[in-house]
Amino acid sequence: MAWRCTGSSNEELLTNMKAVGIIRSSRVLEAMKLVDRANYVPSVTRRHAYQDAPQSIGYNATISAPHMHAFAAEILLPYLSQGCSVMDVGSGSGYLLATLHHLLPPSDRKTHIVGVEHIQELVSASIENLKRDGLERELGNGRIVAMQGDGRKGCPEFAPYSAIHVGAAAPCIPETLVQQLASPGRLIVPVDRPTSNYQDLYQIDKSVDGKVEKKILFGVMYVPLTNAEEQWSK
Repeated sequence: MAWRCTGSSNEELLTNMKAVGIIRSSRVLEAMKLVDRANYVPSVTRRHAYQDAPQSIGYNATISAPHMHAFAAEILLPYLSQGCSVMDVGSGSGYLLATLHHLLPPSDRKTHIVGVEHIQELVSASIENLKRDGLERELGNGRIVAMQGDGRKGCPEFAPYSAIHVGAAAPCIPETLVQQLASPGRLIVPVDRPTSNYQDLYQIDKSVDGKVEKKILFGVMYVPLTNAEEQWSK
């Protein structure tokens, strides 16, 4: 299904994803229209920006296929409300940070869209990408925060988070991230399958009273959630 979504422009890519049911809500569609994927891929591969496939962004990291970003936006959407904070672990290019920003309604309360990435060069590149996409003011006022850190530990400074996305495969559900979820809150994370190169995408929901429920959504294939040295050694 996903391979049919490739387009010659951002608008065509999104139209194709809507046609096959990956994008279901007008809210996600309108938010993704405001984020041009060409601003988040390396200049040498920009001509392929609207292919529905992951692309290398250097340092053994990738920007996920557009359909995976759309799935993530739709899954997290019920928890993206006025005044909430969200976190993207392994924020890479910054694309999902921009999408999450446009999905959050304006608020007079301080909210944060936090991206945690352990390769400083990727953090710096993501900031430039976000500026190129018109979000320099949001970086300046702290609504969007792109920072270097070990995403497996989350970011307690801005917790709790109503929504957390993990963009790399963990060996098990990261309990530290579950602890940083708000009540209510939702975490999505790919988790390794034993003896397989594939993972299961888990949805972890925390209720108002703090009860945690976990379920598998579907199979995926992500790069591993690891430390900076294992991912990229200079």
